[in-house]
Amino acid sequence: MDTAWLASATGFALAMTATPGPNNAMVAASAANFGLRRSLPHVLGIALGFPAMLVLVALGLAEVLAASPGLQAALRWVGTAWMLWLAWKIATAEPAAGDASSRGRPMTLAQAALFQWVNPKAWIIAGGAILTYGRPWTMAVIFAITALVCLLGWAALGLGTARLLRTPRGGPGALRWFNRAMAALLVLSLVPMLLG
Repeated sequence: MDTAWLASATGFALAMTATPGPNNAMVAASAANFGLRRSLPHVLGIALGFPAMLVLVALGLAEVLAASPGLQAALRWVGTAWMLWLAWKIATAEPAAGDASSRGRPMTLAQAALFQWVNPKAWIIAGGAILTYGRPWTMAVIFAITALVCLLGWAALGLGTARLLRTPRGGPGALRWFNRAMAALLVLSLVPMLLG
């Protein structure tokens, strides 16, 4: 394998998975509210679900969607509705003073994997990766590894933020504002999809 290609493809995957977007905002909010252990299925669902999507797009699913504007529109509006619902759930989550296991539940592995199909950033990245780098199976492995590393970083950010905000000075209201900020980031990530 060409070292320059590998370095470029890995840099692309790292930049795409590390930058803010729906997956990262939801993982940070999940870790802040539920802890890392309960958020791991969510992390793994993204790290496995996006590479699977990338391979299926490369195998021809993108052509099927391109030939069906109605299906594209339906996918766009279903994705928008689901992301708005998720943003609402994050924004209205009530931080508990005690045990994180006593409230709500984070996304499951399957839910996080399926979320990739309605995530506009995932579609843009999958198309760009296939058109620019080809080699879908290799790109899938690269994305699985970089996504896992970056998502764990976003989870650590969520955990650290929650610890800071749960101090006596911050109180439960501070974590509530963090949840609202993550929800706003999720809603803002919809703007390119709705304008495009």
